[in-house]
Amino acid sequence: MKHVSINEIEKQKEIAYRVKELNSGLSLSACVITYGCQQNENDSEKLKAYLSAMGYLLTDSPEDAKVIIFNTCAVREGAEDRVLGNLGALKHRKLKEDDLVIGICGCMAQQEEVAKKIKSKFRHVDMVFGTHSLHRFPEILYSVLKNRERKFDIVNCDGFIAEGVEQLREDKFRAWVSVMYGCNNFCSYCIVPYVRGRERSRAPEKIIEEVKDLASKGYKEITLLGQNVNSYGNDLDADIDFADLIREVNKIDGILRIKFMTSHPKDISDKLIDAMAECEKVVPYLHLPFQSGSNRILDKMNRRYNREKYLSIIEKVKEKIPGIALSSDVIVGFPNETYEDFKETLNLVEKVRFDTLFTFIYSKRPGTPAAEMEDGITDAEKHKNFNELLELQNKISREINDSYVGKEYEILVEGISKNNPDMMTGRTGTNKIVNFASKTASVGELARVKITSAQTWALIGEEI
Repeated sequence: MKHVSINEIEKQKEIAYRVKELNSGLSLSACVITYGCQQNENDSEKLKAYLSAMGYLLTDSPEDAKVIIFNTCAVREGAEDRVLGNLGALKHRKLKEDDLVIGICGCMAQQEEVAKKIKSKFRHVDMVFGTHSLHRFPEILYSVLKNRERKFDIVNCDGFIAEGVEQLREDKFRAWVSVMYGCNNFCSYCIVPYVRGRERSRAPEKIIEEVKDLASKGYKEITLLGQNVNSYGNDLDADIDFADLIREVNKIDGILRIKFMTSHPKDISDKLIDAMAECEKVVPYLHLPFQSGSNRILDKMNRRYNREKYLSIIEKVKEKIPGIALSSDVIVGFPNETYEDFKETLNLVEKVRFDTLFTFIYSKRPGTPAAEMEDGITDAEKHKNFNELLELQNKISREINDSYVGKEYEILVEGISKNNPDMMTGRTGTNKIVNFASKTASVGELARVKITSAQTWALIGEEI
């Protein structure tokens, strides 16, 4: 495993200071636009910390910014299309503002063919850097500003671990903490292993140190991140796995809630389920993607488990953690998925009764094995099945939410409700959004709330 040296990180901090000197006397804003998963959100917090150290004022409005960074996702075609559309829209502005700097980074940028496309067709884009170059962002931006040249930094490797890169966190009481990077699973539809590299675990003492620091700053909720957290520790010399890590984080004073994502069903263990049940700070919520209920499709997806294995895991989880909330990812319309295959997915959803499903129509990703598979199923059939799945899941979600009415729950308060400024909003330990009336609730603290009514995607309540 390759670690970025402390000297390299210190070098980047020094270069960040040089950028600040270049911009001395100017009041410049920067905007980071993030697509994709929580790991991308985590990476954007690092980019924002660097930009802040360079003297930029951060803004959510690209119209006000002189540096615009698109941190991208490559999992679905739609996300790529939106990025390219936004890049194209900036072309005329770039012609009028020579000092505007436009950059693209993240998973989409890590793909060589995408970098080539941007280099030739989007000549107003100043810098492109991949997932393995994020820690060198100050050096890349400095080169663009100092030399007035385009900069492309795409490193093809298995990936690095860069400790010591600061983060400007979006929240003051909830934090993402990456425990590992990359993926070794190579599901046939997924581009992630190609753009994020191989699995590499952070040293446990570094993770514990980070969580303790967050606790000392008043953070209450920690989400442990990884493409497949269940594989944590497999590449370390230390005798530690993800269940052990959770128990260590659970001991840290000040932290009220521990979450994690994402888990792969092939690697989840009885030891981890026991740790979830026994650690009082681990919330009763599990996101466990199943992708398809058909064994035939699971085999074509290279998921390396079958529906029977998945259902047995769910049975154990429900037995050990009564009342646990479950969510999952599902792909509809994988190449040559028949309606009989799809009915197996519907059947699994009915058996498990997920609180939430994240549903997607299959998106072909060039460079993956599934992209080469022939497909005889029409888009109309795929959309019809997709809508049928949504209808079923909406019914289940509403029925589960109805069961909360009249009961009391501890809510971690997140702030004022976006839909009603007279209400506060927060989440139960089971990850349910609750909008509730309160005159005393404080952001980042726990409030006792009685649920008075339910909607499909949220609950309504009042503080006790």
